[in-house]
Amino acid sequence: MTPSASGLGIALAQLNPTVGDVGGNAAMIRRVRDEAAAQGADLVVCSELALVGYPPEDLVLRPALVDAAAAVLAELERESRSTPIGLVATLPWRHEGRLYNAAALVAGGRTEFRFKHELPNYGVFDEKRVFAPGPLPDPVDFRGVRIGLPICEDVWSPACAERLVQAGAELLLVPNGSPFEVDKFHQRLDLVRSRVSETGLPIAYVNQAGGQDELVFDGGSFVINADQSLAVILPFWRESLTLTRWTRQNGRYRCDGQASWSDLERAASVYNAMLLGLRDYVRKNGFPGIVLGLSGGIDSALTAAVAVDALGPSRVRGVRLPSRFTSEASNTDAEETASLLGIRLDTLAIDPAVSAVEATLAPVFAGQERGVAEENVQARIRGVLLMALSNKFGDLLVTTGNKSEMSVGYATLYGDMCGGYSVLKDIYKTEMYRLARWRNDNLPGGALGPDGRVIPESSLTKAPTAELRPNQTDQDTLPPYEDLDAVLEGLVEEELSVDALAARGFAREMVVRVQRLLYSAEYKRRQAPPGVKITRRSFGRDRRYPLTNAFRER
Repeated sequence: MTPSASGLGIALAQLNPTVGDVGGNAAMIRRVRDEAAAQGADLVVCSELALVGYPPEDLVLRPALVDAAAAVLAELERESRSTPIGLVATLPWRHEGRLYNAAALVAGGRTEFRFKHELPNYGVFDEKRVFAPGPLPDPVDFRGVRIGLPICEDVWSPACAERLVQAGAELLLVPNGSPFEVDKFHQRLDLVRSRVSETGLPIAYVNQAGGQDELVFDGGSFVINADQSLAVILPFWRESLTLTRWTRQNGRYRCDGQASWSDLERAASVYNAMLLGLRDYVRKNGFPGIVLGLSGGIDSALTAAVAVDALGPSRVRGVRLPSRFTSEASNTDAEETASLLGIRLDTLAIDPAVSAVEATLAPVFAGQERGVAEENVQARIRGVLLMALSNKFGDLLVTTGNKSEMSVGYATLYGDMCGGYSVLKDIYKTEMYRLARWRNDNLPGGALGPDGRVIPESSLTKAPTAELRPNQTDQDTLPPYEDLDAVLEGLVEEELSVDALAARGFAREMVVRVQRLLYSAEYKRRQAPPGVKITRRSFGRDRRYPLTNAFRER
C-alpha cells in the first residue's frame, strides 16, 4: 500500500504508562490505536517502552515481565490483520539470548523490530545494566514510506540519524522517555534541530507524560520539519493523542502545521512537575490520600498546597503537632493554611509523649546538658504519630523537608524525615519562596485546589525555625539561605571546588563548613524518602556518594 493522495496521517501518542502493569498499558495502547484509527490516522507511535512502563529498571530482568509484553505484542500483531492502522509499539524484546529496548512496527499481521543503539548510562539512567545495544538501525517500510525509528538516546548523537539517512529514510519518528529537568526542553529542541540540520529529514519526537517514582515526564512532544520550523507541539504535563498530517513536497515529507512555543517561567514548570509527580505516585501506588504535618512554616504550607492541587482537599489531612516550644503564631498559621486549602486539620499535642520519653531516659541522661538529643526526641515523636495515622488510615505520609536542609543534614532521621514521599526533596529553600508566591498568584492547569492565595503571608515572611528549643531559628545553625543555597548549588550541581567557590566571593571558612556538612549527611540522605527530581543533580541516582568518605579539601 502507498499513502493516500492526502498524505500520511501519523498520530503521536504521548502516554503515561505504569511500570509493570502490562495489561493496563496494553489497554491504553489499544485505546489510542483505536482512537487514532477513528481520526483517520495511518500510523500511531507510542512513547518509549510503553508496554512495560519507563524506566523499568531491574524489573525488566525478570523473564516473566518480558514474556508478558511479548504475549501482548503477539495479540497486537494478530489484531493488525483486521485493523487498518499501523502501530509502533515499544517494549523490551529478547532476541538470540539478549535483551533489547525495542520499537516494533506492527501492521498487516507482521511485526518489524528496531533496537535502541545508544544506551544512556549517566544521571538517572542505567540502561547498559539491563539492555544490550542494538546495531545501527535501518529504516522500516510502511506503505511505501521509509521511516527511521531511532529510540530516545539514539538522537542525542549523530550516528543513528546519519545511518538512517544513508539507508534512505524519509522521516524519523522517535519514541522517548525523557524526564523533566529545569530548562531541559530547550535542550530537546536544539538537539532535534541539530539532527534535522545534519540529515535534512523531519523528526517527530514522541515523549512520555507522567510520574514514575522520582522522575516526572513532562510530555511536550513535537515535530520539527526539514527547514527546522516547529510544526506541532503537544501539551505539557498530561497525556495526549495528536494526529499529524504529512505530505510529500518536492520529494520530501513535511508535517502540516506551524506552531509557536514560549517557555514557561521556571516557577510554573517546577510547580507542575511537583504536582504531577505526587499525583501519579499516589495514584499508581493506590493510596487513598495524603497525611502531612502542618507546622505553620513555609515548607509544610507549600507541600500541602501541592498535595491539594494534586488530589483535591478531601484527600489531604493536615496535622498540627505542637510542643511547649511551638508559638501561637505557628499554630495560627497552620490553621490558616488548612482553612485556605479547605483540608481537615487535626491537632495532636506532643508534650505528654515527650515527657514520658524524657522520664524514661532520665536515668541514663542524668548529669548531661540538654541538647540535640532532646530536640530530636520531639521530632521523632512527631514522626511516630504521623506514621500511626498513615498506618491506621492508609494515607501516604508526605514529608516536608527541602533540599537545603537535606544537603547539610538539618533534619532528624526517623523524625521529620519519616514518610513515603518528599515533594520538596529537590527544591532549595530560596526557591520555595518563589514557588509559594507564584502559587498564591496562579492556579496551575488541572489543579484541584482553590484559586487565589493558599499560603499565609506570615508563613512567607517569618524567620524559618524548627521550634525545638526557645527562640530557635534556622540561622542560629546555618548560614543565611541565600548564601547556603548558592554554595550548595556550586558543590552539588556544579561539583565546584572550595577554591572556585571562594573565588566567587564566598567566605572560605563557610564553604569548607558547608562541604563538611554535605559529606557527613550522606547517610541521612540514603535513608530519605523518594521525591520529585527537578534539577540536573538530584540526590539519589543522580548523585551517588559513599557513606564512608574521608576526602576533604584543604
